[in-house]
Amino acid sequence: MISIVLLLLVSNLLILLATQLVNEKNADLLLAGYNTMSKKEKEKFNLKEYLIFFKNFFLKLVLYSSLITIISSLFFEEFYVVIIYSTCILLPLPFFIIKSNKNFKK
Repeated sequence: MISIVLLLLVSNLLILLATQLVNEKNADLLLAGYNTMSKKEKEKFNLKEYLIFFKNFFLKLVLYSSLITIISSLFFEEFYVVIIYSTCILLPLPFFIIKSNKNFKK
Protein backbone atom coordinates (compact mmCIF):
# COMPACT_ATOMS: atom_id res chain seq x y z
CA MET A 1 0.00 0.00 0.00
CA ILE A 2 2.81 2.39 0.83
CA SER A 3 4.32 1.95 -2.64
CA ILE A 4 1.14 3.02 -4.44
CA VAL A 5 0.70 6.07 -2.20
CA LEU A 6 4.34 6.98 -2.73
CA LEU A 7 3.92 6.63 -6.49
CA LEU A 8 0.84 8.87 -6.47
CA LEU A 9 2.60 11.49 -4.37
CA VAL A 10 5.62 11.45 -6.71
CA SER A 11 3.30 12.03 -9.65
CA ASN A 12 1.83 15.00 -7.76
CA LEU A 13 5.32 16.39 -7.25
CA LEU A 14 5.97 16.09 -10.98
CA ILE A 15 2.75 18.00 -11.72
CA LEU A 16 3.80 20.68 -9.26
CA LEU A 17 7.29 20.91 -10.71
CA ALA A 18 5.97 21.19 -14.27
CA THR A 19 3.58 23.99 -13.38
CA GLN A 20 6.19 25.91 -11.41
CA LEU A 21 8.62 25.80 -14.33
CA VAL A 22 6.25 27.71 -16.61
CA ASN A 23 6.95 31.45 -16.66
CA GLU A 24 6.55 34.41 -18.99
CA LYS A 25 9.79 33.66 -20.80
CA ASN A 26 9.00 30.06 -21.73
CA ALA A 27 5.20 30.29 -22.05
CA ASP A 28 5.62 30.45 -25.83
CA LEU A 29 6.94 26.91 -25.74
CA LEU A 30 5.09 25.33 -22.83
CA LEU A 31 1.55 26.73 -22.69
CA ALA A 32 -0.84 25.05 -25.09
CA GLY A 33 -2.99 27.61 -26.86
CA TYR A 34 -0.74 30.52 -25.98
CA ASN A 35 1.99 29.21 -28.25
CA THR A 36 -0.37 29.26 -31.25
CA MET A 37 -1.65 32.82 -30.71
CA SER A 38 -0.67 35.60 -33.04
CA LYS A 39 1.44 38.47 -31.70
CA LYS A 40 -1.66 40.66 -31.57
CA GLU A 41 -3.57 38.07 -29.53
CA LYS A 42 -0.61 37.62 -27.18
CA GLU A 43 -0.49 41.37 -26.53
CA LYS A 44 -4.18 41.34 -25.52
CA PHE A 45 -3.76 38.24 -23.34
CA ASN A 46 -2.93 38.91 -19.67
CA LEU A 47 -0.21 36.28 -19.29
CA LYS A 48 0.93 37.40 -15.84
CA GLU A 49 -2.53 37.05 -14.35
CA TYR A 50 -3.10 33.74 -16.14
CA LEU A 51 0.15 32.28 -14.80
CA ILE A 52 -0.84 33.23 -11.26
CA PHE A 53 -4.19 31.48 -11.74
CA PHE A 54 -2.49 28.49 -13.43
CA LYS A 55 0.08 27.98 -10.67
CA ASN A 56 -2.42 28.50 -7.84
CA PHE A 57 -4.88 26.06 -9.38
CA PHE A 58 -2.34 23.28 -9.77
CA LEU A 59 -0.78 23.94 -6.37
CA LYS A 60 -4.19 23.48 -4.74
CA LEU A 61 -4.89 20.46 -6.93
CA VAL A 62 -1.65 18.80 -5.82
CA LEU A 63 -2.13 19.65 -2.15
CA TYR A 64 -5.74 18.49 -1.94
CA SER A 65 -5.24 15.34 -3.98
CA SER A 66 -2.17 14.41 -1.88
CA LEU A 67 -4.07 14.92 1.33
CA ILE A 68 -7.08 12.96 0.11
CA THR A 69 -4.82 10.17 -1.20
CA ILE A 70 -3.03 9.82 2.12
CA ILE A 71 -6.26 9.80 4.10
CA SER A 72 -8.01 7.38 1.74
CA SER A 73 -5.04 5.00 1.93
CA LEU A 74 -5.80 4.57 5.62
CA PHE A 75 -9.32 3.34 4.92
CA PHE A 76 -9.37 1.71 1.48
CA GLU A 77 -7.52 -0.88 -0.58
CA GLU A 78 -4.98 0.19 -3.23
CA PHE A 79 -7.41 -0.15 -6.12
CA TYR A 80 -9.86 2.29 -4.54
CA VAL A 81 -7.09 4.68 -3.53
CA VAL A 82 -6.02 4.91 -7.18
CA ILE A 83 -9.62 5.57 -8.26
CA ILE A 84 -10.00 8.26 -5.59
CA TYR A 85 -6.71 9.86 -6.61
CA SER A 86 -7.67 9.82 -10.29
CA THR A 87 -11.01 11.39 -9.48
CA CYS A 88 -9.31 14.09 -7.40
CA ILE A 89 -7.04 14.95 -10.32
CA LEU A 90 -9.60 14.77 -13.13
CA LEU A 91 -12.72 16.24 -11.52
CA PRO A 92 -11.40 19.83 -11.15
CA LEU A 93 -9.99 20.04 -14.70
CA PRO A 94 -13.30 21.06 -16.37
CA PHE A 95 -13.51 23.91 -13.83
CA PHE A 96 -9.98 24.96 -14.82
CA ILE A 97 -10.86 24.93 -18.51
CA ILE A 98 -14.14 26.82 -18.05
CA LYS A 99 -12.57 29.42 -15.77
CA SER A 100 -9.59 29.84 -18.12
CA ASN A 101 -11.83 30.34 -21.14
CA LYS A 102 -14.12 32.74 -19.27
CA ASN A 103 -11.47 34.96 -17.69
CA PHE A 104 -8.60 34.69 -20.14
CA LYS A 105 -10.33 34.32 -23.50
CA LYS A 106 -8.30 35.08 -26.61
